[in-house]
Amino acid sequence: MRGLAENRAGGRTVESNALGLLLREARQRALLTLEGLAEASGVSVRAISDMERGKSLPRQATLGELMDALEVSEEQRRHMVAAARPRTRPVPRQLPPDLAVFRGREGALAKLRALEDRAAFQGGHVVISSIGGMAGVGKTALAVHWAHQMSERFPDGQLYVNLRGFEDSGEPLDPGAALGVFLRGLGLPSTDIPSATEQRSALFRRRAASLKLIVILDNARDTEQARPLLPGAPGCLTIVTSRNRLLGLAAADGASPVSLDVWTPQESLAALAARIGAERCAAEPEAAAEVVRLCGHLPLAVAVVGAQLGAEPHLSLRVAVRELREARPRLDALAADDRTVDVRAVFSRSYRALSPATARFFRYLSLHPGSAASAQAAASLAGLPMAQARGHLRELASASLLSRDADGRYVLHDLVRAYGAELAERHADDRLGAQERLLSYLHHNAKSANAHVMPQFRSGLPDDVAAGTVHVAIDDRTDALDWYRQEEQTAAAALRGADDPRLRRGRIHVALEWVAYNDTTGRWPEEIAATRVALDAALRLDDPVAVERSCHNLIRALIETGRGDETGGLLETRLAHLPRLPAEHRTGAERRASWTCSQLGRSDEALAHARTALAIARTLGRPDELVRALLEVAFKVSDNGEHREAVGLCEEALPASRDTGERRIEALAWGTLGVARSRLGDLDAAVGDMETALHLFEEDLDDYNQAETLDNLASVHHRRGAIEEARTCWLRAAELFTGLRVARAAEMRAKAEALRP
Repeated sequence: MRGLAENRAGGRTVESNALGLLLREARQRALLTLEGLAEASGVSVRAISDMERGKSLPRQATLGELMDALEVSEEQRRHMVAAARPRTRPVPRQLPPDLAVFRGREGALAKLRALEDRAAFQGGHVVISSIGGMAGVGKTALAVHWAHQMSERFPDGQLYVNLRGFEDSGEPLDPGAALGVFLRGLGLPSTDIPSATEQRSALFRRRAASLKLIVILDNARDTEQARPLLPGAPGCLTIVTSRNRLLGLAAADGASPVSLDVWTPQESLAALAARIGAERCAAEPEAAAEVVRLCGHLPLAVAVVGAQLGAEPHLSLRVAVRELREARPRLDALAADDRTVDVRAVFSRSYRALSPATARFFRYLSLHPGSAASAQAAASLAGLPMAQARGHLRELASASLLSRDADGRYVLHDLVRAYGAELAERHADDRLGAQERLLSYLHHNAKSANAHVMPQFRSGLPDDVAAGTVHVAIDDRTDALDWYRQEEQTAAAALRGADDPRLRRGRIHVALEWVAYNDTTGRWPEEIAATRVALDAALRLDDPVAVERSCHNLIRALIETGRGDETGGLLETRLAHLPRLPAEHRTGAERRASWTCSQLGRSDEALAHARTALAIARTLGRPDELVRALLEVAFKVSDNGEHREAVGLCEEALPASRDTGERRIEALAWGTLGVARSRLGDLDAAVGDMETALHLFEEDLDDYNQAETLDNLASVHHRRGAIEEARTCWLRAAELFTGLRVARAAEMRAKAEALRP
């Protein structure tokens, strides 16, 4: 048996050499030496050798480059990604790669070095704000280059986020969402992250207080967006980039502004020479100078043109100059003071060099609504198989039209995205079809993931997958949660941005399928936002089933977050649609209405809805619906003091619950019986019933109902005089509700504290 290799690699412990064996086997199948794989992937021989020997684990982006170079199958790719997962909390390494062709900026770098040296001497932290720089001026490149130079001084890792402050196609990234990325990067599970931005900010500052971190806040919109993300710790270096002058950070937070202008002509030429060769520039010096002048000495433009010229080593620079001058129309957003300089010509030239199939793929990729696209989402947008999509993504990356983030997702610069969207309009590409496929991808893979995340959840939504939708292989709960986390931002952006009336059904399906993940992980704010979108679409479609379910999901999310006073109009909307529901939907809807009315203190209405649900369920011939309806009535009559009737209903429900074969339904029956017996004073029997229910809920990974049962069990222990047992149960319930970010956690904790000796 192979022992554990306790090697440290980028802050991660390598527990076995599984990835190394897979990597070596794939390299040997490809008939590549270490040097050959290094040349094909761009990863150094030393790094590949360390991976194969089990001395290190790669970042996702690095692993992606290796797998692309080896052309492994999708199944092999999944095995390698799984083997590369660290077994301990990683030290965050979120920095994008440093540019090997980084040139110039000596003045700015000297100022940054002076700021850091002074801060280190004084024991303070630094906020570096790159202000006054236009888009594409190289703010991010400078920040990343500087951070890599400083990384050894900050051994606890680097955090990076693109705040998307100036995207034409979307809203700036919410600081709370960015804080969620940072906190997960520091090892916190989603269930431990609070929902409110202020609480997330305070938690981030506490976590960073004892660490030496580099934090890059890239492309900030304004001071208000950046300020909650400042670690405020003396051991941290914070770098903020923005197109705006962030004077508030300088005035109130001690930021040291660094203004970044376009390159000097000398810097531009040096950067171009680094990409296409000094000899080529020297052979046509006037044309080379004119190329960078027509780029406005803008680093992004020089980089794209340089990459394209590098791919065409025999093309005359004079021809490149003529094409840059003649290209029309131009990208207005990046015009310099000289109106003859426009970056759209640069993008156009790069785009025209693509193969026709990749050019079409690029146009579809530009329609992605989020800041970063997974390969699967990109393939779904274009309606292509994964192998073809990965080939197009590699070609686009080679043409410098996209990059990859630390998680291996594909990122289009906002201006490149705008250019691609213009092309999609011009070519009359099927924008609607692309959006339908993306919504279908988010819906149907969520359905597959839910079989592992919440097995008892049944959305009941149709399985008509749009042609061209990528199906992701999801084998276990880890895969499912990884997929959900990968697509969180995409789902939110797709729900917000898919505003075509013909997409309303797809938006409803995504929102109703993702409720299982939001419920399981306590993402109540995200659930509220998604369900409001679904409810609006359902009302416009006049679909009573979708209206009822969306109303219920929204009402429940509001109640669980302590906002029950906001449900009034929603409840009336929902109740108005109940009589319109088909019988097979009506019983569940009546049960849900009963729960809601009970939570809002409307006990008579709650009982009426429960009895209606039971009457309908007795006509359906479905044991699962009958059991649920029996238990709903049992709860409500017990609340009204009719405890013996409640026991009788539970005793009728128990045999039927076993027939369903679902642990959760049987657990609900035992739990409800325990509550009814406790109210009759049969406390010993009640304890046994509730402990049986608790065991079944634990087997079913149902945290919410575990917490409910623990609350009931604690009350029974308290009545029996078993104070320590009661206190233990309430503390466990508080812990579970806290993980789900349910407001009742405070109530459970207060009950436990009241019993403290």
